[in-house]
Amino acid sequence: MHYPWDVIFLSPAVPVIPTERLLFVAAASFVGGILNSIAGGGTLLTFPALVAMGLSPLTANATSTVALVPGALTSMLGYRGELTGARKWAIALFLPSLLGGGFGAWLLLHTPGSTFSHVVPWLVLGATALFVAQKPLLGWIRGHTHTPLDDAALTAAGPTPALLVFQFVVGIYGGYFGAGVGILMLAALGFMGFTNLHRMNGLKNWGGFCMNMVASLTFAFSGLVDWPVALVMAAAAMTGGYLGSRGAQKVPQHYVRAVVVLVGTVSGVWLLLR
Repeated sequence: MHYPWDVIFLSPAVPVIPTERLLFVAAASFVGGILNSIAGGGTLLTFPALVAMGLSPLTANATSTVALVPGALTSMLGYRGELTGARKWAIALFLPSLLGGGFGAWLLLHTPGSTFSHVVPWLVLGATALFVAQKPLLGWIRGHTHTPLDDAALTAAGPTPALLVFQFVVGIYGGYFGAGVGILMLAALGFMGFTNLHRMNGLKNWGGFCMNMVASLTFAFSGLVDWPVALVMAAAAMTGGYLGSRGAQKVPQHYVRAVVVLVGTVSGVWLLLR
C-alpha cells in the first residue's frame, strides 16, 4: 500500500456530516477521553458512534485512533505526579509499545475492508467482555499474587522481560483496534503486584499513548482518516482526558461503567447484524 504525502490532510470520500452528528461524536469522544484516562474502554463509545455516522469500519477505526491520541496525552499529563520516580518503567515500556503499535497498524492497513467488517463485531464484543471482567480480574490477580515488594520497590525494580513481551503483544492489538488495550495493561501491572491504581493508570496511559501515537502516524499517511471529524473528536477527547485524570477518580464510576457495557454490547450486536 502506498502512503503519498499529499493525502495526510485529505479526508476519505464521505457525505457531509450534519452538525448534530458531529456534536454526538464529540460527546462520545469527551466521555471516551474520561474513560481512557481512568480504566480504558473509550473506543467502545467512539468507534460505534463513527460507524453510526456512516463511516466505514476501517475509516472509523483509523479516525478514532487518531482522535483519541491527544486525549491520551492530556490524561497522561494529569497523572504526571504519579509517574514520579517511574522513569525506568517509562523508558522500558516505550520500545515494545512503539513496535507493537506500529506492527498492529500495518496489519490493519493490509486487512481488506470486507474482512475487517466481519471481524470488528467480535472485537467490540470481546473488548466489552474484557471491560466487564476488568474489576474481578484485577481482584483475582491481587488475591493470588504473593510478592514481598510494595509499589515503591516495584517501581524501583523496573518491569520484567515477560511484561515487556506482553506489552509488545498488547501493542499489536492496540495498533490494530485498541478497545480494551488499557484494561490488558492494568491487568499485567496488577499481576506484577501493583496496588496503587493511580500509579498503574499513569503507566497505562504512557504505554497506550506510545502505541497509539505510532499507529496514528501510520494512519495519517494512509488516506483513511476523516480529518474534520478527527479534529472535532480530538478537542473533546483532550478535555475529557484531562478532566478524567484530574478529578473523575473521585466520582463513583459504576454508572459510567454500566453505560459503557450497554453501549459496547448493543454496538457489537448491531455491527454483527448489519
